[in-house]
Amino acid sequence: MNEFQTVYQAIGEEKIKELTRYFYEGVEKNEPLRSLYPKDLKPAEDRLFLFLLQVFGGPTTYSEERGHPRLRMRHLNWAIDEQMRNHWLNNMLTALDKIDVDQNVKELMMSYFVKVANHMINQ
Repeated sequence: MNEFQTVYQAIGEEKIKELTRYFYEGVEKNEPLRSLYPKDLKPAEDRLFLFLLQVFGGPTTYSEERGHPRLRMRHLNWAIDEQMRNHWLNNMLTALDKIDVDQNVKELMMSYFVKVANHMINQ
């Protein structure tokens, strides 16, 4: 990945979709995480996919449909402590390990996920 390329340009939409799918497969198996979601995970999966596309330099469909991400505000209804942060982050990093991407790109993505997970703690 060169300095002018986005994660989206480096890995493409399909890899981001794959990452999102693996993440929600993990949510299904993680009781504490699963308890945060409604029965039907598909709408949440679709939102995360659109969000990640945008965050990593792809289409801005997420903001066009939902407005500014305001992640922390959107998640204030849920108690997110360090333990819940760890459940979420471990699940995301496990999903990231399942997709085949360049190590430099993976490290950029990991850095982003760690920063966001830390920012979401509200307890």
